[in-house]
Order: sequence, then structure tokens, then C-alpha cells
Amino acid sequence: MLVFIDFYRHITKTRHMAQARRQAVLAFVREAGLARPRDLESRGIPGSYLGRLAREGLLEKVGRGLYALAGAAVSEHHSLAETAKRTPRGVICLLSALRVHGLTTQAPHEVWLAIGPKDRAPKPAGVGLRIVRFSGLARTAGIQAQRIDGVPVRAYSPAKTVADCFKFRNKVGVDVAIDALRDCLAQRLGTVDELDRYAHICRVGRVMRPYMEAIL
Repeated sequence: MLVFIDFYRHITKTRHMAQARRQAVLAFVREAGLARPRDLESRGIPGSYLGRLAREGLLEKVGRGLYALAGAAVSEHHSLAETAKRTPRGVICLLSALRVHGLTTQAPHEVWLAIGPKDRAPKPAGVGLRIVRFSGLARTAGIQAQRIDGVPVRAYSPAKTVADCFKFRNKVGVDVAIDALRDCLAQRLGTVDELDRYAHICRVGRVMRPYMEAIL
């Protein structure tokens, strides 16, 4: 009889623990927006819970190793959230940053991501990546933090992105850079002083100045 009682208590305790972990996982995913197995493992919860809850229909697998709440509404920038979750040290830049700030109507097929000159390039996992290497102050200046679909995302500010577009005009096109400059000023997303500062940092002051004078 005592053996049966001990067994029953063990089963009950195990069930309560499993239920508590389920609730903890769901609460974490709800707050984080996206979750990876390693996110749970760092909190002492087996990463397999994500797959288990996905099979139960409570979570949805949205990418390789990435899970979200089932039926959660996602924005048009969800691919940026996925990228930021996989590469938290990267910074959304150029065409993707323009899109975030509403400075272009183009919807790039790839996520433009800035990384350091010696950083290992992340492997695409369901999201196409366009890697651009930034160095020095041009890499660290003008970073803004925001949340997209619950995920912290780092992206360059509008004024910094305009300067970046002129710096990498051979990649994005000079017309794109000029339009971004015009829209940035028209929408008051960046001041002339900010644009001058980032143009100096990106070493494109002489390139940008004639276009700014023409617009102003």
C-alpha cells in the first residue's frame, strides 16, 4: 500500500512539474515573441518542450529551430524578427532599414544585415540574408532598438541609413540613396545636422552635400 502511495505521489509530482514547465514555456514565448530550444535550456527547461507544444497545436514552428505562439499575428517585418533572434549582434541596415522606417516602397527579398569585419557570417535558415560588413564607428553609430513581433531588433536610424545608402550606393543604387535622403528630410525622420554627422562618419560628406543642397 505504501509503495502504491509513493508511486502515486511521484506521478502526481511529475505531472505538476510538466504542467508548470508547459505554462512557463508558453509564458516565455508569449513575452519573447520567438523562442529557440537554447532559450529554454538556458533556463533549465528541456528544449524539446517547444516541439512538444507545437505538436499539441499550442506553438507554431515558423522557421528552423524557431517557434511562436500558434495563431500569433505577425507583421510585415517578421523576417527581421527572425533574423534578429538568430543573429542578435547583427544590425538591420540599408534596404531593410529603409523599409522599417518607411523610406522606401520596395520590399527586399533578402534581409540586409550589418555585421563586423571579423564576425562569422550567419547561415540562412529560411530567411534570405544579404550580409554587409561594417567597421569602426560606422558599425556602432546610429543603432536604434525596437521590438518587432515581440523580438528586440537593432536597426540603424533613418539618418544613419541614408548615409549608409550613399556609402554603399554601388550596392543599392544611387537613385535609392537620393530618394531616401529626400524622404528622410520630408518626413522629418532626421535633421540636417544628423545627416551631416553620419555622412562624416561614413565618409560620404562630399558625395551627399550636393544632393542635400539641391533638396534644401
